[in-house]
Amino acid sequence: MSHQPVAVVGVGQTHHKRRRGDVSIAGLVREAAERALEDAGMDWGDIDAVVLGKAPDLFEGVMKPEMFLADALGANGKPMFRVHTAGSVGGSTGIVGSHLVGAGRHKRVLSVAFEKQSEGNAQFALGGGKGGSIGAGGAFAPFIRAYIRRSGAPEDVGWKVAVKDRLNGAKNPYAHLKLADITIEKVKESPMMWDPLHFLESCPSSDGACAVVFTDEDGAKKAPNPPAWVLATAMKSEPSTFAGRDPVSPKGAHMCSQEIYDQVGITNPREQIDCAELYVPFSWYEPMWLEAHDIAARGEGWKMTDSGATALDGDFPVNMSGGVLSSNPIGASGLLRFAEAALQVRGMAGDHQVPDAKLAIAQAYGANAQFYAMWAVGSTQKPLG
Repeated sequence: MSHQPVAVVGVGQTHHKRRRGDVSIAGLVREAAERALEDAGMDWGDIDAVVLGKAPDLFEGVMKPEMFLADALGANGKPMFRVHTAGSVGGSTGIVGSHLVGAGRHKRVLSVAFEKQSEGNAQFALGGGKGGSIGAGGAFAPFIRAYIRRSGAPEDVGWKVAVKDRLNGAKNPYAHLKLADITIEKVKESPMMWDPLHFLESCPSSDGACAVVFTDEDGAKKAPNPPAWVLATAMKSEPSTFAGRDPVSPKGAHMCSQEIYDQVGITNPREQIDCAELYVPFSWYEPMWLEAHDIAARGEGWKMTDSGATALDGDFPVNMSGGVLSSNPIGASGLLRFAEAALQVRGMAGDHQVPDAKLAIAQAYGANAQFYAMWAVGSTQKPLG
């Protein structure tokens, strides 16, 4: 398959809140898309194809939303694609959009992902439409306990991630939670949800959307703002259960990041990557993903958090936007990670900008930690020289 350089030239997102009662789903996606188009210096008529992603339809009880959103997203007479990979869908939606440009099929593609959790019941949906669901936290807590047991990490590591990400979120004008007064004590004293996860170590339920505009090299030259170059993409999956599966450090996660590193020429992720947006809906997933993506050695990820290395002013900042712990419109959460990485290398992340960021990665995972999407973006097409 032919491949040509792909650039992110437009990023837009909504203000995320517990309930966006001021807009319909159509209004929500248009809010994000219009901001992305404005950033790209484009109008609806400039877009050749639209890619739409969201979490399972049962989350809102709205079946096949792409049918009525085609009009809202200016897709009349144009190709429109629906992507679905559970919680990683936002990342996958961005990757599919980039591939349509990279393959030379379309010149300008709009990828949009959304969720309006206030109009549905995620707990009901996560239970497959049955009552008494343990929820995502209940499903992941055993993996987290296994990680703590294996690594010997102290219990305050999760609290530190919660504080760090919420302080970053307080710098993000679009974040749902802006908890500038959060402290370790407040996290520790918040109600226990799923042992060892406290309430303040868990993601919120948010309404929101994110949109990204992709174009080719020629389009990037005409863009009004600096582009982010898509250097590498990868998606992997694995069954939710099989003999020998390690859900604490899934093989699919390792394969996904290794494919990214091979494409870009990254041999030392900790040293060569400037910052990362990782899908961390529960605090302990930060050290777990640092290890599963080979940024830290096995059993060492928690030490990066503990030392402050993953803080905004650390040597490997993680979740500069505030991450999923600060905003969680599930279907859009992955694309928000990918968009933040792009903003960082474009130098357009505002108060949560990492100085001189040239190479960033973003990651999303979904379902029973079994679907993975990642990309690496750069300020140039060869940020490593």
